[in-house]
Amino acid sequence: MQRRKFGKLDFDVSLLGFGCMRLPTVEEPAPDSLVGKIDYDKAVEMVRYAIDNGVDYLDTAYPYHEEKSEVFLGLALKDGYRERVKLATKLPVWKVNTREDCDLYLNEQLDRLQTDYIDMYLLHALGKDTWQTVKRCSVLEFLDQAKADGRIKYAGFSFHDDLSLFKEIVDAYDWNFCQIQLNYMDENYQAGVEGLRYAAEKGLAVVIMEPLRGGKLAKNMPAEIQALWDQTGTGRSAADWAFRWVCNFPEVTVALSGMGTLDEVKANIATMSEAAPNSLTAEELALFKKAQEFFLERTMVKCTDCRYCLPCPQGVEIPDVFAIWNSSVIYNRPGEGKWHYKQLVEGNKAADQCVACGQCESVCPQNLAIIELLQRATAALA
Repeated sequence: MQRRKFGKLDFDVSLLGFGCMRLPTVEEPAPDSLVGKIDYDKAVEMVRYAIDNGVDYLDTAYPYHEEKSEVFLGLALKDGYRERVKLATKLPVWKVNTREDCDLYLNEQLDRLQTDYIDMYLLHALGKDTWQTVKRCSVLEFLDQAKADGRIKYAGFSFHDDLSLFKEIVDAYDWNFCQIQLNYMDENYQAGVEGLRYAAEKGLAVVIMEPLRGGKLAKNMPAEIQALWDQTGTGRSAADWAFRWVCNFPEVTVALSGMGTLDEVKANIATMSEAAPNSLTAEELALFKKAQEFFLERTMVKCTDCRYCLPCPQGVEIPDVFAIWNSSVIYNRPGEGKWHYKQLVEGNKAADQCVACGQCESVCPQNLAIIELLQRATAALA
């Protein structure tokens, strides 16, 4: 297993990180199950196989698997496995209302994980709203205290917002690491490649989430995309190529994978044993550009997410509607698109709330026919 130095700290970790958000599940858990719908036997086999084969970075969070992922890991890491890994979990910042809440959640997580300390503790999913919560509730002071009393070793944050806020957060505290979304379709999305390099230059380790964009760059590949990879004659899978794009950046410390089967664990270990930094050739990098172009040609709405159209008087989350529609078509995931759209419907934020007032169209820099496009999105997703 390839290993990379953890930022400015004096140790290294496995390039492959085991993300515990998509563990195998069962339809109906046993009445006495401590881990909910997680298929305990299969998941334990996967986690321990990964550790036995060099993976020593495990990532979970308070809400994963209906708040059972941490409980599962507490059990899975018995028999000496806890001492062999760097364990990462996250404070659910959106649940925090006071400074005291931070201690309550951390102590609960320590109990769930059956450990005295957490190696890598992240503030989960920071964005504009949660960053204000961090400031208001003295969460950074909480991190200082938790490090001082030994409950956590290193502090970081995961991020979902724009680049300017990412840089502000990086500069606001003496972080040890951060976690960002990055893949060959999202090189300029949220923190992106620029954010990756900005954090690395500051000495932060950078952990990558969604290197396969939730599986969209690994499964159900259009024939045109598969043909790009096949022409190399390497026999590598679409997932292998997507991982290699991420791992080609020397600034990447860990690439997380939410693995659901033992075969995926074995395949990813093989990939991460070879995916060295700066190893892709110019010809191979050109193939990724062709893949990007193909996917982007399937875009239904050329929305840039500038959000000039917001707030909508009726509460429609216009850019989110278009993003869901685009993703469902680009990656051939209609069922997934309908699921995400249903969440907007239930929150009264979907396109069916549009009354065609035209306010959005009057301010759209792209001159999009937003009213008509919202109607088409409704027809496709509702």
